[in-house]
Amino acid sequence: MSEFVTNWWQVYSSEPVLFSLGLTAKICLYALALQLLAGIPLACYLAGAQTPGRAITESLVTFPLIFPPIATGYLLLVVLGRMSPLGGFLNDQLGIEIVFSFPGIVIAAFIAGLPLVVKPVQAAIKTFGNDLVEASYTLGRGRLLTFCHVTLPGIKKSIFSGLALGLGRSLGEVGITLMLGGNIIGKTNTLSLEVFNAVYDGDFERATALCLLLFGFSLLLFASIRKLSSDTPG
Repeated sequence: MSEFVTNWWQVYSSEPVLFSLGLTAKICLYALALQLLAGIPLACYLAGAQTPGRAITESLVTFPLIFPPIATGYLLLVVLGRMSPLGGFLNDQLGIEIVFSFPGIVIAAFIAGLPLVVKPVQAAIKTFGNDLVEASYTLGRGRLLTFCHVTLPGIKKSIFSGLALGLGRSLGEVGITLMLGGNIIGKTNTLSLEVFNAVYDGDFERATALCLLLFGFSLLLFASIRKLSSDTPG
């Protein structure tokens, strides 16, 4: 038992794993912020029955859920690579390099988790009662104030659930990150990619230890969000 604990401690305290752990934590924070900032406006937009371009926007948002991650990563590689118009502009004019860099793996985590944030919030907005909204309008509040003070508090459980799902998906992202980030040791190797690397090297004990670490993070995340949601009225 002592040897077992020692071996796993050596795995968790190794430099590649510590780097991957810190990198993954930063990526998840950035991705969560982006999913929150983009997910709620997108959900509101898609919840409207007559919004222009709704079908195209919904298809693009849902695309990462139904398209293989490795193929999604390849498409992003083509769009954001240096040889593309967008990637060339970002690199030459703004000095922003997306492919094989930290911004690239943040984009990968953001895109992977975004549909799981948007869809629950979109459904919650659609099913939210119109009586409270109409009452707010009669009191002289506009759309923005009504949304912030009436709709948003009423759907907060769905927002928490969506963010939990999106963050969990970002935490476990491999395919898009592998293509867009390149799995460069000491630069873009996330914790999930470290599991991939361990299996590739035949180090199954290390892979098991890392999987249990990810499992623990996932349990903590969902337990925290579930408790927060259940403790919050409405």
